Amino acid sequence: MTQQITKDIAYDAVDPKDFPAMLEVDRYGKRSTAFDKIISATHDHFWDPLDKKYIDFSEPFDLTKEMVLPDDFFPIFKTRLGETLTEAQKIKFASESTRWQLSAILHGEQGALALSASLCHILRDPGAQEYAANQTREEARHVTAFAAYIKARWGTPLPCGETLKNLLTEMVLAPEVYKKIVGMQMLVEGLAMGAFATLYQKSRDPLLVKLCQLVMTDEAFHHKFGKIWADRTIPKLSPEEHNIVEDWAAQCFQTLLFNLVNPLQMKPVYESIGLNPQEAMDAIQEAFGDAQRREQMKQSANIFRVLIKTLLNAGIVTDRTRAFYGMYVDMDELKNEGDRMVGDDIAEEGIRYLQTINFSDKSKGQALLAAE
Repeated sequence: MTQQITKDIAYDAVDPKDFPAMLEVDRYGKRSTAFDKIISATHDHFWDPLDKKYIDFSEPFDLTKEMVLPDDFFPIFKTRLGETLTEAQKIKFASESTRWQLSAILHGEQGALALSASLCHILRDPGAQEYAANQTREEARHVTAFAAYIKARWGTPLPCGETLKNLLTEMVLAPEVYKKIVGMQMLVEGLAMGAFATLYQKSRDPLLVKLCQLVMTDEAFHHKFGKIWADRTIPKLSPEEHNIVEDWAAQCFQTLLFNLVNPLQMKPVYESIGLNPQEAMDAIQEAFGDAQRREQMKQSANIFRVLIKTLLNAGIVTDRTRAFYGMYVDMDELKNEGDRMVGDDIAEEGIRYLQTINFSDKSKGQALLAAE
């Protein structure tokens, strides 16, 4: 039996097969106002990946001569195996590794699209449904945009890694609202915001920089939906219910941390330059331990640091799991940073840019207020 943990009527849900529940007359008049600001701001941050006035995917970049991302994105280069690679092999590996990462983002956006659509099937509140429908539309343009970028640079994406595929499948098909919102709206969206912020700051390809900022203008609102759920739900949970949500979040985090860029998940990338994935993993484990991982997580845009901060600010992390996350980040330092996320400033700058295109004669502040 599905255990729904929805303490606020705005997130009330029905079985996905119970469409007659959506036809109940009284339901239409019981619309929450919780999401109205996000919904009304939709047009202020509209962009079309097929319209060159927003982004032009014909902009050139020579992958045979230059890396899209700098050397320090690729741990294998700092191992005993990396020392044996030629410059040409490094450039090829960097290209294929970036292709893998962006393919994973593309698959994640497809998962977010399907999950948002699935929320439309189960959320009773008309306002929550409309928000989910808007997010579905926005995730669809992200799929279009990342597919276009990958096509322009490599032709086709790489397959989805087994770990990510299994996690996305579980979230999309889960009948529980908390799994969808904690898993996708908070963890995967938080991971995406960290990844996009890092790519925006570090990528050498101006086209990718622009794409990431445009996507972040939408993601800032998607993250808000999860935050509203947390604010209205977490304080009302019983200890048993909180444990269920907290354990689910920790399980997802651990799965992503240890498998997302695991060489065994990225076999096509390592094999493209003649490296055995198992040997590569052994070499990386020799060169990088928990101390190095913790040092990397001190960077504000580190994707896993962003995930922990998202869960901490939502009130999901308690003393039960604090030590687990504390192995990787200073939890007190993270708490003192406040609610601002690493991608917020980038997203707000992008929204102002879109407003100059879409509504140059309108107020510049409406969308920003809605995303706060």
